[in-house]
Amino acid sequence: MTIYTDPAKRHDFVFLFDVKDGNPNGDPDAGNLPRVDPETMQGIVTDVALKRKVRNYIDLVKGDKAPYLIYVQNKGIALNTLHQRAYDDLGIKSLGTKQPREDVDKTRSWMCNNFFDVRMFGAVMTMGVNCGQVRGPIQLSFSRSIDRVIPMDISITRVAITKPEDAKVVIGEDGAGTGKQTEMGRKALVPYGLYKGNGFINPKLGEQTGLTEEDLELFWKAMINMWDHDRSAARGTMACRGLIIFTHDDPFGNAPAHTLLERVKIEKKNGVEASRSFSDYLVSTPEQSELPAGITITKLV
Repeated sequence: MTIYTDPAKRHDFVFLFDVKDGNPNGDPDAGNLPRVDPETMQGIVTDVALKRKVRNYIDLVKGDKAPYLIYVQNKGIALNTLHQRAYDDLGIKSLGTKQPREDVDKTRSWMCNNFFDVRMFGAVMTMGVNCGQVRGPIQLSFSRSIDRVIPMDISITRVAITKPEDAKVVIGEDGAGTGKQTEMGRKALVPYGLYKGNGFINPKLGEQTGLTEEDLELFWKAMINMWDHDRSAARGTMACRGLIIFTHDDPFGNAPAHTLLERVKIEKKNGVEASRSFSDYLVSTPEQSELPAGITITKLV
């Protein structure tokens, strides 16, 4: 067992990723433009957007088999249908809000044992068919870009047309034909952004959900590789640029998380005005000898 896959230890981590000519996380309240902090113009990527990528990666590499099923899916499967599987497998009748506590505890454990994302991120499963609530041991922060980003909404030309009537050619009195040949579209992007986020793994909550060494190993692989399996025309080029893990000997922590995470420094290189690649930045991480006692640093990327 490597130290950073030990579920009995507390882990705080920093992750870096970048995007080039793409939209890392569209804001539905702003016409799907890239999310930004309106005061600083730093780019923002939500925790749920990152968890979606993790879920999709696990679903891809492990398939439809327990204990790596995915609870929060994007396949049109109702959550109560998944809850009912727990009741059916355990031979318990669902009574909704009148469900005895012992039944809820049993079904909650069943959900943790079968669904990777429930075991890792937690879930509220009290709707209709009641499987209780789970507080997940792994939590991610919003990610922010190191520098301000400039959201762009550019016009693109589409050669295909949508409506059949627009394809009809009408001949005018002058003999000229009219009819649509193209349509216009829009594409939202940032030219470049390097984003930093923080994550936290609580071993005591992991004991309650059944977090395993294999779970953590898969999670780290997902954080590194999920970008390669999430390509789309809208996202441009995205990649993991750093994954730095601080592991505590004491499950309750040997130092406050922020005092460790803030030791990862990212600065723009001298002479760079508008960054357009990861090579425009300098990333510095602390040496093992510089850390408090009981803390081990691991750099996976």
